[in-house]
Amino acid sequence: MIKISLDVMGGDFGPDVVIPGAAKALDRHPDVNFILFGIESQCLPILAKYPKLKEKSVFHHCEVAVAMDEKPSQALRRGRYHSSMWRAIEAVKTGEADVAVSAGNTGALMAMAKFCLRTMANIERPAIAGIWPTLKGESVVLDIGATIGADSQQLLDFALMGGAMARALFEIERPTVGLLNVGVEEVKGLEEVKEAARMLRESNLGTIEYYGFVEGDDLGKGTVDVVVTEGFTGNIALKAAEGTARQIAELLRNAMSRTLLSRIGYLLARSAFDRLREKLDPRKVNGGVFLGLNGIVIKSHGGTDAEGFAAAVDVGYDMVRNGLTEKIQNDLKKYHARRLPPAGPEAA
Repeated sequence: MIKISLDVMGGDFGPDVVIPGAAKALDRHPDVNFILFGIESQCLPILAKYPKLKEKSVFHHCEVAVAMDEKPSQALRRGRYHSSMWRAIEAVKTGEADVAVSAGNTGALMAMAKFCLRTMANIERPAIAGIWPTLKGESVVLDIGATIGADSQQLLDFALMGGAMARALFEIERPTVGLLNVGVEEVKGLEEVKEAARMLRESNLGTIEYYGFVEGDDLGKGTVDVVVTEGFTGNIALKAAEGTARQIAELLRNAMSRTLLSRIGYLLARSAFDRLREKLDPRKVNGGVFLGLNGIVIKSHGGTDAEGFAAAVDVGYDMVRNGLTEKIQNDLKKYHARRLPPAGPEAA
């Protein structure tokens, strides 16, 4: 039985989306129990509409809901120990839950998660990893917003953590990893990126296969299983891709309804357009994974609907079921053990 804690007040719509989303996720994963944290007066009337979910859930009243526009420092001061966001994360720390899911304020969620769960040994900064739809299936992209700027060691740590996530999610024994750059030539790019490339080439890591530099168009091609970058670039790439998907969907919709002939053509090719719409739907790949913490936290888009929130819960379920935290810890331990000088008379 997998236990998932939910920040019911998180996101633009709070319990109006989180509770129906949890109900959808429960239909897909009957082996889940939920721990719900929220304001009683707002949550219980909605929860009563979903008797199956209510039966598989424990509800805890919280006095505070973190606002979407709160600064992380303000959210920590006001919401530590008392908010639905904090208590959902704390449930992971205490072992009451296996994973926490929130659609709340990203900065506040990262600050609280880092403060409450702490980072893993040898990890300076956590990262947010997203699942990216590609022509070949899906890939992992990180960081998509947790860390602005990253040095070479942090980029290598991201590669290790992203590789562990790909193994957990896609069941690939040795996923390919690429560094996002302005070109594939070794002389191009920032010094931190070029140094990270050298470190990855020379490390000969058994858990990942370093591919080399990749460019922006490789994200959609699925050239590698894991794309590594720092959070500023990664977040811009994510938002650009989501906007492009919405733009294509809108252009297709307008084109298909413009004339009688185009409407007839749409009816004849409806199944193909339905598959395209499904592929372009950002809700289907909703759920960023916080990597590098002593526990699993999933960030859902704040403006998503119930289907999108259910997808974020699905990601958390898969990460727990496939032992994400253990895979990351083992990979980091192996890498850092190789960096230590050998013990013996010479070392003494």
